[in-house]
Parts: sequence; structure tokens; C-alpha cells
Amino acid sequence: MTFPVPAHLADGQERPAGRIRQKNEETILAAAEEEFARHGFKGTSMNAIALRADLPKANLHYYFSNKLGLYTAVLANILELWDSTFNHLTADDDPAIALAGYIRAKMEFSRRYPQASRIFAMEIISGGECLSSHFNQDYRSWFRGRAAVFEAWIAAGKMDPVDPVNLIFLLWGSTQHYADFATQIAFVTGRKRMSKQDYADAADNLIQIILKGCGLTPPPKA
Repeated sequence: MTFPVPAHLADGQERPAGRIRQKNEETILAAAEEEFARHGFKGTSMNAIALRADLPKANLHYYFSNKLGLYTAVLANILELWDSTFNHLTADDDPAIALAGYIRAKMEFSRRYPQASRIFAMEIISGGECLSSHFNQDYRSWFRGRAAVFEAWIAAGKMDPVDPVNLIFLLWGSTQHYADFATQIAFVTGRKRMSKQDYADAADNLIQIILKGCGLTPPPKA
């Protein structure tokens, strides 16, 4: 469920050792997130990313063939994080525990990776052209599999009958709101940014509201 990210290597070149490669890629991706979040895809250049990463521009092309490949990698990273939290959901799970855990995980992603979430939101709002290959038949099958787990919980009487598709959309939208609309939250609350405790408190409230709406009792905090 990740994007293929082509890498350009000159003739005779070999990839650097694993840890060095990982560190350099993380540095480049963090710089790319910052630039894409600030300026969008069209307004960002590989040179600007290189300057922010404090690396020669040639190093970027060593790992990523072009700006589109780097942009795709940023999107792939956040989607893989989001989707991985739902991959192992089963009908045997306790829905209250599973949903509470998912909400907390998504809120933590919003706290730790707000820029990537905003880039994803901008891409979707602009038509999602770069994501068209991701949201394919395999992804739709994966999504139907997640919805089927909710349906199984409902059929077993574990939770109230709700529309699984709309519930998943609610879970996505409510948790990602804290990353995508951080500026609005700052304006409304009069605070420059949310603290780690603020995110935890927001997660607790979402768990209370969403689980109660599904006829579930929120589990005790870990």
C-alpha cells in the first residue's frame, strides 16, 4: 500500500550503508515536508529542499529521481502510518479498545507529523492526481475489509448499528483536523500551538463522543 519511489543512481554508484542512507532520507523527507507544506508542490523546488536539508542538491537526486518522486514519498509515508494502524483490525477485537487505540494513534500522528497531514489534505483538495494510483482497486478492497469488521461487530451485537463507511470518515476527519486546521485552532483558543497534553485531552474527548455514539463504553485510560 505504499508508493513506488524511484531513485536515481549514476553509473557505478552504490547505495550508502543502511544507517547512513536512512538518516539522509529522513533529513531530506523532513525538509521536503516543510517546503511542500509551506509552498505546495508547484511552489517548491529541489534546490529549496536541499538548502533546508543543508545537503548538496546532488544528494537529493541520489535518493529521489525528481521532485515528484520526493513529493510522492512524503505522501506515501503518512499514508502508510495512517493505514498501518487499521491493518490488523479483526472481528474478534473489542470494538471499544480497538477504536480508542486507533483514535489515540491517529491523534499522535497529527501531533508528530502535522506537515505531512497538511500536504495530504492539500493534495486531496486539489484533485488528488498524485494519489490516483494509490486509491486503486486494492485500496478499495482494503477499505471494504475495514468496514466489514465494523459490520461484524454490529451483527454480533458488540456495538450499535451505524454506517461503517461514515464512521471511518468521521474517525479520519476528526483526528486529522488537529493537524490540518491547527491555525484555526490557534485562532479560536488564543494559543500558538497545542501541547502534548492538549492532544491527549482532545483524544480523550473524541473517544468519549465517538464511542458513546456507537453505543460503546470508553475503556479505562492505559
